[in-house]
Amino acid sequence: MFVFSKLVWIFGQPLSLAFFLDLLAFIATLLRWRASAITASLLSLLILFVALYTTAGAYVVQGLEERFPRAAADPADLKCMIVLGGATQNEVTTARGGYELDSAGDRLVEALRLAQKYPQARIVISGGDGSIGGSYEGDAVISERFFTALGISTSRMVEDRTSRTTFENAVNTKELLAQNGLSDCLLITSGFHMPRSMGIFRKQGIPVVPWPVDYRSTGKETLHFDFTQPSLNAQLLATGLREWTGLVGYYFVGRTSALYPAP
Repeated sequence: MFVFSKLVWIFGQPLSLAFFLDLLAFIATLLRWRASAITASLLSLLILFVALYTTAGAYVVQGLEERFPRAAADPADLKCMIVLGGATQNEVTTARGGYELDSAGDRLVEALRLAQKYPQARIVISGGDGSIGGSYEGDAVISERFFTALGISTSRMVEDRTSRTTFENAVNTKELLAQNGLSDCLLITSGFHMPRSMGIFRKQGIPVVPWPVDYRSTGKETLHFDFTQPSLNAQLLATGLREWTGLVGYYFVGRTSALYPAP
């Protein structure tokens, strides 16, 4: 299931689809299937135009991010927080050491802020090596280096070093929470990833408080043409569609509590 999900997304994301449609158009041209070649080429152009030159990606991501609003204030007290993996550059840190953060690095930064504000709080770090080959350091290993380098004692950390997916995050975290007598933790992950995460944790019967971070949209996005940042537009669309693919897939295999979880 893990490898299958990775392959589905590698071949199913917008730019990959555009490439394979172009490849299909080329083959159809060689076979003199003119109508098929034209259709495939037009579909490829449409996907590329929407991905590169519209705000469709930001709009989709914004919808996901708005599903679970940010809390108005910090909690009065905090006993534990769960930080989902995905915030580090595993390949780079495996080669160079350290704790290089990626675009989701806000997950660790926010956890650090809360850990400093609430010195009694435990930090559950959930994340292994999510690559197909499994040859890199996992998020929990790198996150531990990050926290200890900035003054957080390892005695406050509970680590899941084996999770490769959000589903495995929830399953493994449930066991760790029981072992350490922890409950009602904050769940820290990217805003766009929160609906799927909450659905999975609810399905596992784990009560958590959503704590979204790492916003990618302004919250005021509308659908329009945007020729100023094609690479970012494509990246946002890929991010949004990947989450929706996960939401639909996880719902139909019974891993989440609802198709589109809400507060």
